Amino acid sequence: MSKKKYKNNKSASLESITQKILGIMRKESGKDFNYKQIAAKMGVDDPTNRNKIIRTLSQLAAKKKIEEVDRGRYRLNSNVDRYRGILDMTAKGSGYVVVEELNDDVFIPSNNINKAFDGDEVEIYVYKRRRNKKSEGEITSIINRKKTRFVGVLQLQENFGFVAVQDAKMYTDIFVQKNKIGDAKDGDKVVVEMEEWPEKADSPFGHIVQVLGKPGEHHTEIHSILAQYGLPHEFPQEVEDFAQGIDTSIQEEEIKKRRDMREVLTFTIDPKDAKDFDDALSFQQLENGNYEIGIHIADVSHYVQPGTILDEEAFNRATSVYLVDRVVPMLPEILSNNACSLRPNEEKYTFSAVFEMTEKGEVKDQWFGRTVTYSDARFAYEEAQYIIETTGGDIPADISITGESYRTDDAIVTAVLKMNQIAEVMRKKRMRQGAISFDKVEVKFELDDKNEPVGVFFKTSKEANKLIEEFMLLANKKVAEFIGKQKPKKTFVYRCHDEPDDEKLAALQSLVSRFGHKLNLRDQKQISQSLNNLLQDVQGKKEQNLVDTLTIRTMSKAYYSTENIGHYGLAFSHYSHFTSPIRRYPDVMAHRLLQHYLDNGKSVPEEEYEAKCQHSSNMEGLATNAERDSIKYMQIKYMQDHNDEEFLGVISGVTEWGIYVEIMSNKCEGMVRLRDMREDHFDFDPDQYAVVGRNTQKVYQLGDEVYVSVKNADLVKRHLDFNLIGNKDEVENPH
Repeated sequence: MSKKKYKNNKSASLESITQKILGIMRKESGKDFNYKQIAAKMGVDDPTNRNKIIRTLSQLAAKKKIEEVDRGRYRLNSNVDRYRGILDMTAKGSGYVVVEELNDDVFIPSNNINKAFDGDEVEIYVYKRRRNKKSEGEITSIINRKKTRFVGVLQLQENFGFVAVQDAKMYTDIFVQKNKIGDAKDGDKVVVEMEEWPEKADSPFGHIVQVLGKPGEHHTEIHSILAQYGLPHEFPQEVEDFAQGIDTSIQEEEIKKRRDMREVLTFTIDPKDAKDFDDALSFQQLENGNYEIGIHIADVSHYVQPGTILDEEAFNRATSVYLVDRVVPMLPEILSNNACSLRPNEEKYTFSAVFEMTEKGEVKDQWFGRTVTYSDARFAYEEAQYIIETTGGDIPADISITGESYRTDDAIVTAVLKMNQIAEVMRKKRMRQGAISFDKVEVKFELDDKNEPVGVFFKTSKEANKLIEEFMLLANKKVAEFIGKQKPKKTFVYRCHDEPDDEKLAALQSLVSRFGHKLNLRDQKQISQSLNNLLQDVQGKKEQNLVDTLTIRTMSKAYYSTENIGHYGLAFSHYSHFTSPIRRYPDVMAHRLLQHYLDNGKSVPEEEYEAKCQHSSNMEGLATNAERDSIKYMQIKYMQDHNDEEFLGVISGVTEWGIYVEIMSNKCEGMVRLRDMREDHFDFDPDQYAVVGRNTQKVYQLGDEVYVSVKNADLVKRHLDFNLIGNKDEVENPH
C-alpha cells in the first residue's frame, strides 16, 4: 500500500470514530460516558482502537464538541450546533430541515434521517459548514410526528403483512403482525396506524385501522385521498344526532332581537349545483339618491354554540372539502343545506353588513349586526350573467336553472344592473391601489351517474361572479377595519397575505422573459401593476396557464392570524373572512368576535385565537391538497379512455428526470420521462429550463408546444405518463 493511500485511510478511520462517538452521545444527549462505555457501544475490545477512542475524546473536548464533566467522563456539549425544525423529505430518501434561525435549509443525507418522516418536527445536529457548501446535519431526535396514520396497500404473508405506503416521500413500509390485520385482505387499500419503531427493526410496526377497498375502485380512491390527509368522510353519529336536535324554526322572540329586513328585496347568486347558499344581497334605493346594499350571511354562530360537540367537530374540520364528485361539509347537512342555507322564499337568521353607497362605490354609512331576512329569488351565475349582458329579465330555457324560460322581476333586474355597475367601479379602484387579478381557469368535469368523467369544461369568472366577489370583499374588509381600527387593540381573526419573495419574483421575471414579457420590480406598486399586465398579456396565449400557475407560486400563502399584516394580493390594510361560515370555521370565529365587540365585550385572549388560526390554516392546506389530488385522479381516469389519441400540449415543467406536459384541451398534466425519449440522449439544462439532446442539440424548452399520447394512466399511484411524439411544427409540417 502506498504511503499516501495509508494516510487517507487513517484519517478516514479517525473521522468515522469521531462520527461514531458523537452519534452515541447524541442518542443519549444528557448522559455522560467514559472511554470504556464508548468502546463497549462500538463493539471495540482491542487496545489499539481503545487508544484511538481515548485520543479522539480528548480532541473532541479540546474542540468543545464535548465537555469533560468529571475526570475521564464526557458529555455532548448540548448547546453547540443543535436546532429544531421541520423535515422536508425528497423522493430520493434524503431531506432538508427548515430551521427558523438559519438562512439556509440543512441537508440531511438518507443515512442520517434516523427514522424521521416528511413533515416531522425534529432536533438536528449541524456539522460545521464547509466553504461554499450547504450545511449538512443529522437528525438526533423526533420531537413531534406530523402524522401516524398512512394509506397504503396491504401485502399479506402467511403470518404477517406489510403496508406499502403510497407516498413518494415515504421510504419504508409498515410491518403489521397477524393479530393486527383485522378484516383486511391481501391487496386491499388500508389505513395503517404506526405504533412504534423498535431500535433493531427495519420497519416501523403498526395496526390496520380501516379497510378502504380494492385499489382502482372509485370510492376506494376518493376515500383514500381523504384518509391520506386525515380528513373525515362522515360525521360521528353523536354529532349528527346533536345537529338533528337543534330547533331550527324561526321564532318571534328571536326576531325581536334582530333588525328585520324581510321586506327589503333580497336574492342569492350561486353556482348552478350549489346546495349551501351562505350569502345573499339586498338592494334598495334611498331617498337621497344613494343605495342601501346589504351583504347577508347565514348566522351559523346562532346554531353552533361554543363548548358543544357540534362546535368541536366544526373546529376540528375547520373547512369543507370540495372534491370532484362530492363535498365533505364542515357542518352536518341539516345545517349546511337546510337551516343555514339562504334558500328562496324562506325566512332565515342572518348576520349582516349593510352599507349606504354612492354610484361611485363610496361607503357613506355602515351597520353590522344580526338580522332576519327573506330571499325573494335564487339565481345561478349564468342567469345573473344573462341579465347583465341583455339588461333584461327574460331568461331563456337553456340558461334557466329549471330548464324552463321565465321572466324575472323588473326590480331584481334593476338591482343586478346597478350593483354590477358599482362592483365594476370598486374593482377598478382596487386594481389602481395595487390589487392583483387572478382569473385562473378552473377545470371542471362532467360526470355520469357512476361518477365517470365524460367531459371536461373550463370555468371562467364573468361579471356576475365578480359582482358577488366584490361585495363579499367589501364586507370582509369593512368588518376587519371596524374592529382593527378600534383603540385599545382588540383580538380578531385576520386573513393575511405577505408580499412576494424577491428571489421568486426574480425567477419569474427570468422565466417570462423567454416568452417576451417584462416585469418591473422597482417597488411594490410597480410590481403589482406589472404582474397584472403580465396576467392580462398572456390571456388566450399558449403560456397562459403556465404563467398563471407560476405567478401564483411566487405569491406568499394566505393564512389566518390575530396579528394583522394586511392582504398584499387584495391591496387591503385590513381583511378578514366573514362571508362563508357554513364552510369555513374562521368565519364563525369572526361572527362571534364581532358580536362580542358590538355588545361592548372586552378583548379576548390572543394566544387562544392564534392557536385556532394556525389550526385553521393547516386544515385549509390539507383540504387544498386533497382537492388537487381528486382533480388529478379524475384527469387520469378521463385519460384512461383516450389512450389512442394524440394531444397538443405545452411543456409546463422541466426536471432532471423528465418534462411535464399539460394538454391544452383538458389541462391534464403528465410526464415524459427522459429515458423514454428515444431520438437522442437528453440532458437537463436548468438555466434554460430545457432538456438538450447530446448528439442532435435538439432543445425541448419550458413553454414549447408538443404533441403527446398516453403511455400509462395509473389510477392507484395517480401517475400519468406520456409518449412524446414531437414538436408542434415537426408533427404538423413534417417536410
